[in-house]
Amino acid sequence: MPGFLVQAGAVVTCSHGGQAQPTTVQPRVRLSGAPLLPATTVHTVAGCSFTPPQGNGPCVSAQWVGAVRVRASGVPVLLADSRSVCTPTGTPLVVTVTQQRVRGI
Repeated sequence: MPGFLVQAGAVVTCSHGGQAQPTTVQPRVRLSGAPLLPATTVHTVAGCSFTPPQGNGPCVSAQWVGAVRVRASGVPVLLADSRSVCTPTGTPLVVTVTQQRVRGI
């Protein structure tokens, strides 16, 4: 499905409200002045409220599955509707705010 491309500075949270930050960016491509995020980036999560008494621990990091057709420097890009899996909980990340001009598939 088509979705907006995600740039550094986009608001990304885990399903439990923790803030996720990317570990790498694609510096050659910019969206709204910010570097594009490749789908290969790992997001680190801070502030997850899913504590051990409730489950298998707070979200620590997340991996993504990116775009099928859009690539930057040969690497799939991250879309707002891309799927992700947090470690160790297995829940997804949610992109809540991103640029609204460029879409990809």
